[in-house]
Amino acid sequence: MTPDIDRPRPTSLLDLFVSFTVLALQGFGGVLAVVQREMVERKKWLTPEEFIEDWAVAQIMPGPNVVNLSLMIGGRYFGLRGALAALAGMLCLPLVVVLCLALLYAQYGSHPGVAGALRGMAAVTAGMIAATGLKLASALRSHRLPRWQTGLIALVCVGFVLVLQLPLAYTLLILGGLGYTLTYRKLKGASA
Repeated sequence: MTPDIDRPRPTSLLDLFVSFTVLALQGFGGVLAVVQREMVERKKWLTPEEFIEDWAVAQIMPGPNVVNLSLMIGGRYFGLRGALAALAGMLCLPLVVVLCLALLYAQYGSHPGVAGALRGMAAVTAGMIAATGLKLASALRSHRLPRWQTGLIALVCVGFVLVLQLPLAYTLLILGGLGYTLTYRKLKGASA
């Protein structure tokens, strides 16, 4: 899909690189909330619907979701060079930071304050992901399935992961397949 000329877009490969570097440095343990805020709300490079579609594709592709998303966004605006610039932005400086943190953790990892800080960061990350999920739920209004069905699928997903502790791959295959099938039937019935 080619972007509209009239809406905001990255001005150069450097803009793309810097934007994804800043984006990568804001996230620790998950950047979904940060990516959505930056790409959709702040920069407006993607509409909420485009973000959800691209994020869904990024999740099923092999590799880290945000890296896949950066490749897609960079490629959308500047082709292969844009994809590589966005990828470099996602990986270069964060890699240096992670290596420095690994050295520090090797030295001070057994300190109780470090362990407590990491637990606190995990809780914040979970909260940010939940808040982003609620914010993106508004895009379901235009989905073909009734809200009760999408809500039921989301609830069953939580049950699969938290209660049954089913691996995410199985959860995605089962519920993703169910969602796909229900949507396909709905669209097929609407076109007939």
